[in-house]
This record gives sequence, structure tokens and C-alpha cells, in this order.
Amino acid sequence: MKIRGVIVPMLTPFTEDGRIDERGVEALTEFLVARRIAGLFPLGTTGEGPLLSAEERRQVAAWVVRYAAGRAPVIIHSGAITTAETVDLTRHARDIGADAAAIVPPYFYKLSEKALFEHYAAVASAAPDFPVYLYHNPGVTPNHLTADLVSRLAQSFPNIAGLKDSSGSLATLFASRALQGGAFNTASGPDGLILAAQAIGVDACVSGNANYAPELVVGIYEAAAQGDLTTARLLQTQLDEARRILGDGADLSLFKAMCTRRGVPLGGVRAPLRQASPERIEACWQALLAAGIPLDRSSMVTG
Repeated sequence: MKIRGVIVPMLTPFTEDGRIDERGVEALTEFLVARRIAGLFPLGTTGEGPLLSAEERRQVAAWVVRYAAGRAPVIIHSGAITTAETVDLTRHARDIGADAAAIVPPYFYKLSEKALFEHYAAVASAAPDFPVYLYHNPGVTPNHLTADLVSRLAQSFPNIAGLKDSSGSLATLFASRALQGGAFNTASGPDGLILAAQAIGVDACVSGNANYAPELVVGIYEAAAQGDLTTARLLQTQLDEARRILGDGADLSLFKAMCTRRGVPLGGVRAPLRQASPERIEACWQALLAAGIPLDRSSMVTG
């Protein structure tokens, strides 16, 4: 499996009483699949995965796989603080029919590179027939995936299929492109680097802003793929303005509110995250419209 294009780290919908909202999962899945996204990535940072119980994570994963129905690859974030739980969630992703799992390094405790290798080795060996993506996100864990570690893991385990790097550096992604005879799948994390990453040959991007504005992010990728760099640069500039307005995911309740304004109600966020005020939400919505971001209801109709 090699995904090329825009992968969306899906928001997790909640009901008013704080439970996972199955109808919201279905609605968001349909909304994104209809807009030519290349993959779905639930339960990561944008999806409030660390704030969910293991059982809630299994439930969300199963719903996304069910409602995607094979129309887009589903990569389940199965990273956890212990190796045992990571193995369990990865096997669950495999058993429900997901296409792959992505695993952030364990958080809280600082681990040696040897310990990190053994952690990923245990997970890859526990599901040898299932693609596993390494997920480098130094903003949420003290444990970093170096280029050398990525290379050793990819060479040691054929089912370690790719790398998602949210560090803000493209160096490891660039160095990883040739792994496994060029089959290794690379995906950038920061939305400000979508065009730059594509220019150096990175396969995909994982965009939190694509939850509420998939047309814009897909437009960047498709324009660049077609060689229309003028359009791609203009759209990247427009995305950067949207990132400025909404804080680029620092307040996930704003992402959810923008989706709700587009007809995909996702509820609020789970404590200790805080909900933006109605006034803040309205100001952000109006600023996005003024910036020309494609958010109107008519843009929900696909051709």
C-alpha cells in the first residue's frame, strides 16, 4: 500500500453528554470521502485519541472502517504508552479490516533508541501481515524517531510500511523515500509544509485543516501533482491564512465548530480541552469566509 495525496487526521465527534457520536463519525467520513481525500487517519492528536479509553478507541476505529467501506484507505492510530496496549490496538485495527496502523512512540517516559526499536519490533512482529506506519511527533512525546532508527526498522520488518513525520523537518522524510526499494510510504505532518514536502518527493500529507476545508488542501496537492505550481502556491497561501485564523489546531473545538457550520455536526471537545466561545467561533467563521476559504454549503455538493 502506498498512499499519495491528502490523508485526514479525523476529528472525533461527541454527543452533548460526552459520548462518542456514531452518526457524527459517519457524517464526517462521508463528507471527507466525497471530497477525494486519499486516506482517513482516526484517533491521532487531532482526533483526541489520547483522551479516549481503549474501548472507545476500538469503537471509533470500527465505525470509521465500516463507514469508509473500502472507498478510502483507513489508517488507525494505535500508539499507546505501553507496548502491550499498542499491540492490542494494532491487532484490533487489523482484525476489523483497517488498511494499516500508525504508531506514535510511547509518551511520558524517555526511552533509549534500543528500547524504541524493541517496542516497534514487538508490534510489527505481533501483526506481521499488517502494514504499520511510524509516527514521528516530537511535540507530544520525548521519544524521537531518528532517520537511522526509521531505516533500521524499515529494513528489519517488511510490514513497517511508511513514516508520518510531524516534526516540522523534512530531512528524515527525504532520507526515507528510497527505503524498501522506493516502496516506503512517506507523509508530512505540518500543514505549512504541504507544498514543500511534495516538491521533494514526499508521497502524502496529513492535514488537520482538511477536516473542515478538504477542498482547499486537496486542491494544493492536485495542482502541484499536475505541475500547476502557480495555483498550488496560491492555495498554500490561502491555507496558511486559514491556519493563522484558527490557530492551526491549537484549539480543536474551532476545527469542530467549522465542520458543524458546514453541516457536519461534531459536538465539543473532551476535558481538559476547552470549548471556544460562540463569539470566537463566529469571528473565525466570518474571517475564513472573508479570506475566500471554500466553506459554503454549496461546496458540499460533489461533481
